[in-house]
Amino acid sequence: MNETYICTSPEETFGLGNNIGSCLSARHVLLLTGGLGAGKTLLTKGILQTLGFDIDEVTSPSFSLVNLYKTASFNVYHIDLWRIDEGSDAAFAVGLDDILDDPIAIVIIEWAERLESLSLPEHVIRIRIVGDGDEPRHINVERMEQSSLNIV
Repeated sequence: MNETYICTSPEETFGLGNNIGSCLSARHVLLLTGGLGAGKTLLTKGILQTLGFDIDEVTSPSFSLVNLYKTASFNVYHIDLWRIDEGSDAAFAVGLDDILDDPIAIVIIEWAERLESLSLPEHVIRIRIVGDGDEPRHINVERMEQSSLNIV
């Protein structure tokens, strides 16, 4: 699967998140890339709403690095790598190996381009967002078929 969506409003970006969320199951990893204000957290809120979490409790984990949202069925780990120094081991800094060991985890990683090559589960979706909301957002959703990805 490799599709591009054009979202002309925040509501459309949130709605796309709803649609993506309805397709997820345990052990999915979502790699989000895009500039500041691209809508990564807004898309994440849409995903979490579909998974049954109160979106008023969803915030960007820019300072905490990882937020855990427990739903009835999943542990959703929302990770933000924005504050990780370039050249650092971002996966180690957030404890990604331990998170990926959680059998009911769904992992959403903002600023995924800061990860280097690593081994991920089979169910990986790469989401690239271009645009900042002042202009239409072009959101490419690509289901990755391999478990070892070069994210950079």
